[in-house]
Amino acid sequence: MVKKIIAGNWKMNKLFSEADDFFDSIVEYVADIDSFNNTEIIVCPPTIYLELATDYTINLPIAIGAQNASQYAFGAYTGEISPQMLSNMGVKFCIVGHSERRQYFAESDKIVNMKLKNIQSADIIPIFCVGESLDERENGDMEKVILNQLKVGLQDVKINDNLYIAYEPIWAIGTGKTATAKQAQEVHLLIRNWLRKNYGEKIAEQTPILYGGSVKPENIEELLAKPDINGGLIGGASLDESKFSQIIEKAINISK
Repeated sequence: MVKKIIAGNWKMNKLFSEADDFFDSIVEYVADIDSFNNTEIIVCPPTIYLELATDYTINLPIAIGAQNASQYAFGAYTGEISPQMLSNMGVKFCIVGHSERRQYFAESDKIVNMKLKNIQSADIIPIFCVGESLDERENGDMEKVILNQLKVGLQDVKINDNLYIAYEPIWAIGTGKTATAKQAQEVHLLIRNWLRKNYGEKIAEQTPILYGGSVKPENIEELLAKPDINGGLIGGASLDESKFSQIIEKAINISK
């Protein structure tokens, strides 16, 4: 059975004191959990808080992820941070291909592919994001867009247990809109079948596919009940200790 994954993406939010309070609270909550029932928890704070996060969670079943990393290992790239640096800090995951990186920072599928491979080379697991805009969905191009992102983003990428995929419909990110569980399942199955065709049955079944798009305590159970939705990449709700804890608790209960 593929584990359930609850991954929080803070984006560019929280002051240092707020991040400190969050980890103090979430660590206390997690320490009281008797069994995680095959549920994995990941928190992806801004880069400036990664050391704080790894220090807080060093002896706890909470993995820390970065929100971005360079396609280069080292060199004269002012302001960039490499996966190799992140790995040396104890960072286990890194988001790559998020729609906001694609939209605001002009990251092409080719750049995403380069970043993904560099992240893997540093023994960090990429959380590889794909998703369509509202126009692309309404024009009937959703399938073409998703499959092209998979094809180019995963070109020459070997998969074993070193990749997570997140489907994030762009029209449902930060808008309060959510793809129905049925709509999300349809795209997750599309991704799963692409993996099956290109990597084989074993890889298709063992690769976790997360849903990202206004995930909250009120809809996490319905989403996780679908056979090809293995978890959530959670934005706004991951900033609130209470909401994030509720999501974790519901995922654990579903995994029993």
